[in-house]
Amino acid sequence: MLLIPGPVSCTDLVIDTLGQDSLTHTGPRFAETFKRVLLNLRKIFNSSKESGSLPLVLAGSGTLGFDLVGSNLCPTGKEKLLLLSTGYFSEELCECLREFYKLDVTVLSSKQVGGGIDIVVLQEMLQETKYDLVLMTHVDTSTGVLNDVEKLSGLVHSHSPESLIVVDAVCSLGCESIEFDKWGLDFVFSASQKALGAPPGLSISIISERALRLVLKERNDVDAPPRPYFTSLRKWVPSIQSYELGGKVHYFATPPIQLILSLDVALKELLETDYVTNHLSRSNWLKMQVVEEMKLRLVTLGPVEKTAHGLAAIYVSNPSEVMKRLQGIDIDIAGGIHPAIRTKYIRIGLMGRDATKENLLKVLEDYVN
Repeated sequence: MLLIPGPVSCTDLVIDTLGQDSLTHTGPRFAETFKRVLLNLRKIFNSSKESGSLPLVLAGSGTLGFDLVGSNLCPTGKEKLLLLSTGYFSEELCECLREFYKLDVTVLSSKQVGGGIDIVVLQEMLQETKYDLVLMTHVDTSTGVLNDVEKLSGLVHSHSPESLIVVDAVCSLGCESIEFDKWGLDFVFSASQKALGAPPGLSISIISERALRLVLKERNDVDAPPRPYFTSLRKWVPSIQSYELGGKVHYFATPPIQLILSLDVALKELLETDYVTNHLSRSNWLKMQVVEEMKLRLVTLGPVEKTAHGLAAIYVSNPSEVMKRLQGIDIDIAGGIHPAIRTKYIRIGLMGRDATKENLLKVLEDYVN
């Protein structure tokens, strides 16, 4: 039983679809499937075609989203970035952009492990400095912090309307509310293997019309940094657009056929449920059991209902022993990864086929026993 914060256990139908024989990626059967995948992703991102946005599905993990940002949204290499850090994965994004793309990244970190962003400080920073990009992690899987993206993006629009807003939604897409158009987001990246319920291997994102204009703008900057080939959205956009429009296929690189077929099934299954409400209900139930009945403490600070709904990060006195005991009854949970508290907590995944109340109750009962 897999109860980690991703990859998740997939349904039988998703697994069976993954085992299908390949299709020609330029033929009508695959083109129609890929078109449906892109349209269904719009529903989950809450973004219409009329907004000018474009969903993207590429071979890769959630981390590929880091490179998509660095290689496409920072064309001159001189852009100023503000990163709102709430844990390990926020810092990973910072490392990618600062160390590998040599970008000017200012970091505003939460004051405590498990805490959110100080709104007052953020407002002051936006008023004092013009940032080309403001980046945030919707759910940092290391701490369970759920950023209020609506509130944070509203603040950016009020004080720095020209800044592009980038969101890491790897552990939130499919289990948290995301309103791409309504919140005025510009680039949101995620992955297939968490709350979407598909196998690992697909980088999933969506880009706004204004960010797309930046990407496609012709440039002759002689001192601009070199651009990668595979992650170039200038190369991918015509291909993705042709699939979504359902017209003639524009070839750039061979898509991962079986992974996209399985994602198609996973998205249809997800959209048939009230997936955000279901995750919220199950997550809040588990955390209330942990806090009120077991008298344990969550890593994430603040009210239970304001924490992430795809996982629970819980302080325990003996993480390795708890994990080993659960492995003895074929239940896998995750250990801590935040450097400051790595050996002090466990993480229970609340996404995927196995994350039912019945199975989660087994975890709690075994811990008590």
